Amino acid sequence: MWNRIAEQISQTIGKTFQEPQRRPVGGGSVNQAYALTSGSQSYFVKINQATRIAMFEAEALGLKQIASTKTIRVPKPICWGTVDSSAYIVLEWLDLGYGTHRAWEEMGRNLAAMHRVSSDRGFGWEQQNTIGFMPQVNPWTTDWTEFFAQQRIGYQFQLAQRRGGNFPNKERLLVAIPELLEGHNPQSSLVHGDLWSGNAAVTQLEEPVILDPATYFGDREVDLAMTELFGSFPNEFYRAYDKAFPLEPGYERRKTLYNLYHILNHFNQFGGSYEGQANRMIASLLG
Repeated sequence: MWNRIAEQISQTIGKTFQEPQRRPVGGGSVNQAYALTSGSQSYFVKINQATRIAMFEAEALGLKQIASTKTIRVPKPICWGTVDSSAYIVLEWLDLGYGTHRAWEEMGRNLAAMHRVSSDRGFGWEQQNTIGFMPQVNPWTTDWTEFFAQQRIGYQFQLAQRRGGNFPNKERLLVAIPELLEGHNPQSSLVHGDLWSGNAAVTQLEEPVILDPATYFGDREVDLAMTELFGSFPNEFYRAYDKAFPLEPGYERRKTLYNLYHILNHFNQFGGSYEGQANRMIASLLG
């Protein structure tokens, strides 16, 4: 398998990449991840089952779209495909370091610039992608409230029902979403879609970078909300972001609703205590 991946890298970059050495590296809970090195060249490779090749194809497309905005650094996708029973994606290797105050300020400004990129088609994306390893559906919709209620919270409840989740107030919440978002009419923004602390980093040259996107056009607040879900970003990030692109009144209430999407998704992937956490969030939203 690895020789065939090396051959594909060689064909893509236009120079020889032979007899690579590999070592496992951290890559999250979804994929196996490796550093692949030959001489002075290194790449980051993610491996999964061949049936999940569409996940890597969508990741590559999302990375390319973010890169095309020239607003914030992402790893360049090199190549992707299947070998035997495995799917793979090869990404540019980035040497990561520790973010300074200046780097996190730049992260905030750069993300704000990315969020100013909009789509005249509204909210959604050109294809289905994944959030973790669960499907994320993105049909183009002109109304944000409708999109978020149906394609985010409603869809997660459908998946949860198949898993046996117990969410007794789900119908009340779905009815309440228009009220919770009343008066909020965001522009469509290109969003990362899965922006927790593990998917944001700084290179050793102090350049901010975002990783593993679940890209679509949505309310930019979904990204800001998730940065607060599993441990907040440094304060410098928020100050710089708000100076560049101030948040609208009501964000503090909306962020609970937006983060409910991710907690439901975690229940659908991992089960466990996420069911209880989601129900507490629903109770809070319903007052």
